[in-house]
Amino acid sequence: MKLFCSGTDLSDAVFTVIAALPQRKNISILEGIKLEAYGDELKITATDLELTIEKKIKANIKIEGEAVVAGKIFTDFIKKLSNEQVELDATATDRLKVKYGDSKCEFACLPKEEYPATRVVDNTLSFSLFQKDLKDLIVKTAFSVAQDDSRMILKGCLFELNDNALTVVALDGYRLAMSVKSLECNNIDNKKLIIPSRSLNEIKKILDEDNELVTVYIQNNFIMTEIKNTRITTQLIDGEYIAYKNIIPVSFLTEVIIGKEQFNECLERASVISRIGKNNLIKLDIKEKVLTVLSDSEEGNIDEKLPVKFTGQELQIAFNVKYLTDCMGAIEDEYIKLSFNNSKTPCVITPIENENYLYLILPVRVQG
Repeated sequence: MKLFCSGTDLSDAVFTVIAALPQRKNISILEGIKLEAYGDELKITATDLELTIEKKIKANIKIEGEAVVAGKIFTDFIKKLSNEQVELDATATDRLKVKYGDSKCEFACLPKEEYPATRVVDNTLSFSLFQKDLKDLIVKTAFSVAQDDSRMILKGCLFELNDNALTVVALDGYRLAMSVKSLECNNIDNKKLIIPSRSLNEIKKILDEDNELVTVYIQNNFIMTEIKNTRITTQLIDGEYIAYKNIIPVSFLTEVIIGKEQFNECLERASVISRIGKNNLIKLDIKEKVLTVLSDSEEGNIDEKLPVKFTGQELQIAFNVKYLTDCMGAIEDEYIKLSFNNSKTPCVITPIENENYLYLILPVRVQG
C-alpha cells in the first residue's frame, strides 16, 4: 500500500473512527485501526466487534493494499499533521512509513489477516427520518441511560417503531426520558430495538442540523447507518425492555408552567450549593404564583423565588438537582410544564404546546 492524502482529511477520519476502539483491552488486534487503499479512496476502520466505525477519504493511490496499525498512537500522531500533505507507505510487510515534508515516522504494523471482517447489513428492513430529527431524539434521551453494568439493557435506548412514528425511550431507574418524531419512510412496523447509548452518541456526531434524510438499516441483531462517507454499524442489546408506559402517571394534582431558561439558571445556582453537601439535593416549595428553590449546606444556602402559573394543590418536594439540569439542557422550548401528585411520586416535565417529549424524575425522600 502506498498513497498520498490530505493530513486534515486523514486526521479527521482517524479521530472519527477511534471512538470504536475497545474501552477495555482484551484482544490486541482490536486495538488497531485498519487502512484499506483501493481505487481513489482510503477507508479507515475501527471496531470492538459491537461497534464499528468506517470513514472514507479521497486519496491518490499509487499501490493498492491494506495495513493495520496501533490505533491510539497512530491517531495521536496523525492529528499533529493536519496541515500537511501525507504519504503513507506500507509496501514493507511489517512497517507503515508516514512521510510529511522532508520528515518521516514509522509505525509497526499488526497482522492484517487477524483483523475481523466488516459486518455487512443489507437494506431489506429500514426506516428513514430527517437528520435533525434523529439528532434531536438522541439529544433528548440518551443522557438518561444507566451508567453501570448491573442492568445492561438500561445502557441502551429503546427505539419503538409504530404507525410511522419513532418513539425513543431511556431510563436508569431514577428518571425516564421519552421523545417522539414522525418517520418519512418506514418498511417495518411494531418493531422494538435497543441501541447502545455509546453507539447513538457516535451517530449523533455525524448528523447535521438539516432536512437531509438518514436511513437506518436493520438486520438480525445489528443496525447500520451511513452519512457523508462515514458508516456506523452497531450490535443491538438483546432482551425485553421495561414496560415504560406503566411508569408514567396519566393524571396530576399539581401543575406548574414556568419559563425554562429562568428555571434552569436558578437550578444551576442552586446546584453550586447542593454540591457542597455532596448529595445534590434541592427542594421545591410550590405555592400559588411562586415556586421557591431551596438548598442548604454547611457552607451556604439558597432561597430563590420564581414566578409561575400554578393550578392544583400546594406541594413541597425534593430532587437530585442533576436530574433536573440534565433535562433542562436538552429542552429548547421557552416554557415547560411541571406536573406532580405528591412528594413521593414522580415529577413529569413536558412542553406546553406539543407532546413530542416527556421527562419523568423520581423525588428524593427527606425527613421533616
